[in-house]
Amino acid sequence: MGLLDIFKKKNKPDIASILPQEIYEAGVLELKDVIAPSALKVTPRALHLGDKIVRTFFVISYPRFLTEGWFAPIINLDKVFDISIYIHPIETSKVLRQFQKKVAEVQSQIHTREEKGLVRDPMLDTAYQDLEQLRDDLMQAQERLFDVGLYLSIYGDSEEELDKVESEIKSILEAKLVYIKPALFQQEDGFKTTLPTENDKLAVHSKLNSSPLSSIFPFISFDLTSDKGILYGINRHNSSLVLFDRYSLENYNSVTLAKSGSGKSYTTKLEILRTLMFDTEVLVIDPEREYEYLAEAVGGKYFNISLNSEHHINPFDLPVPSEDESGADVLRSHVINLVGLFRIMMGGLTPEEDAIIDRAITETYALKDIAPDTDFSNIEPPLLSDFELVLAGMEGGESLAQRLSKYTRGTWAGFINRPSNVDINGKMVVFSLRDMEDELKSVAMYIVTHHIWNAIRRNLRKRLLVIDEAWWMMKSEDTASFLLGLAKRGRKYYLGLSTITQDVNDFLKSPYGLPIITNSSIQMLLKQSPSNIDTVQKTFNLTDEEKYLLLESDVGEGIFFVGLKHVAIKIIASYTEDQIITSDPSQLLSIKKAKDELTANSSQSQNESKTDTKLEY
Repeated sequence: MGLLDIFKKKNKPDIASILPQEIYEAGVLELKDVIAPSALKVTPRALHLGDKIVRTFFVISYPRFLTEGWFAPIINLDKVFDISIYIHPIETSKVLRQFQKKVAEVQSQIHTREEKGLVRDPMLDTAYQDLEQLRDDLMQAQERLFDVGLYLSIYGDSEEELDKVESEIKSILEAKLVYIKPALFQQEDGFKTTLPTENDKLAVHSKLNSSPLSSIFPFISFDLTSDKGILYGINRHNSSLVLFDRYSLENYNSVTLAKSGSGKSYTTKLEILRTLMFDTEVLVIDPEREYEYLAEAVGGKYFNISLNSEHHINPFDLPVPSEDESGADVLRSHVINLVGLFRIMMGGLTPEEDAIIDRAITETYALKDIAPDTDFSNIEPPLLSDFELVLAGMEGGESLAQRLSKYTRGTWAGFINRPSNVDINGKMVVFSLRDMEDELKSVAMYIVTHHIWNAIRRNLRKRLLVIDEAWWMMKSEDTASFLLGLAKRGRKYYLGLSTITQDVNDFLKSPYGLPIITNSSIQMLLKQSPSNIDTVQKTFNLTDEEKYLLLESDVGEGIFFVGLKHVAIKIIASYTEDQIITSDPSQLLSIKKAKDELTANSSQSQNESKTDTKLEY
């Protein structure tokens, strides 16, 4: 006899009240003693298990027809519950004897009504046809009959919560003409019935033949599989493929939130590699030089943006207006963007300084004969030093020109005070900002994203823009606002924006963080840190089970959201893909070592070949 048996026998209110002598006499603890709740209370409508309350229901009635997947809304309900389905086969010969008697009774009732001259009863006619059809199917072994018990136990922290869940479940089922009832005064037996012990204590059965019975089977969960798209991973619920095309959604944006080392860059690089196969151009802003090898492997372009780099971007470059834009609109929009850039570069501007900067930019373009009606495709744009000269000659602009001098003549002069020499036409283009000083990374990301945006507006193509470590852009209101603008306007230019960050709190603290997430049709949550998980749970309305799933996930595991659907996902790559996209330092060292050995062997073979040639000569 275990502790739980003593607990029941003594009718103790708490296991802790059992005497030590009784525990000693009980011997070794059994499994049921370990998993037993701290307290148990049985009421007519619920069962109290420690801090949780459970209520059990059974199905009492089904409609004439059950459509495929009718039970899916319940199975996929975002609540905590247990479902048990008991199926008891009935011997066909026994059923046929009962059917013969039942058919005779229904047929007799129909004849009696006809003899009395009563109006035909459609319900009797339908019952007769159904019985005859089912009897034919049973005799031909096309169907079998079963006694089926369907039970549902829901959990909650209070009676009010249970009532709310009960009302929701009833409304879903009654809309499909399926009716349930609580197991009044049988809650203990009902709870035991839904435990995985195969013990049907309620024995509330309905007779169903094979076809409607198959519609109840709970092999249903949200699938994110479409006819086209790329493979994001494996559905951990049912091992199906998570296959999706971001360009088939209402917008083409995605957000990936994860802690450091959880596989977010690996996941993104895998998506890039597979996206490239579908005639999509990919542009990447890489703060940590993680995409260099991938760009090299696919024949892409790699630009290292730093103070000493040979690659330069002139922020005064003007985009060519598209068919639905005028030169005045483009120039006005670019001036506003430049004001935002100088606000970041100078650490903020007063309203008066903002107005001076705005006027100075317009006059700088005017010095180069650039006006709203100018052909922007054949102009030489001004440089930052030209803007500095204009600013220094304006009233109230002297101090601003001095603050700007470090970008034109000081330590940071080689960064942006030169003509652009970056061509982003290619299947994959990566801008690396790793060697850029931290103080300038926000400025660099703003300039690079603007340069990319100008090129995107110039030529309409299918593109994907990946911004890794996007929290850098959330530090400034201007960069965060611009990022939100990309998320909102990208669809018009066939652009998908992929935003990736590991600092979830910093990202969501910005007033632009949540709007960027809501403007992204795809959201990927990988392993989260305990310090961020509560914020993530609140933002994405996760259940406690999903919360713990993210805390306990392995590298490359998490939750994949598309619209209202989400599944637990595991990222899987082939061996060849893994060798191209891996960020694991140990793997990278092994790959580098193998390449060095291959190069050394190749050089040795060439030297030996030259020696042999000389000897022969």
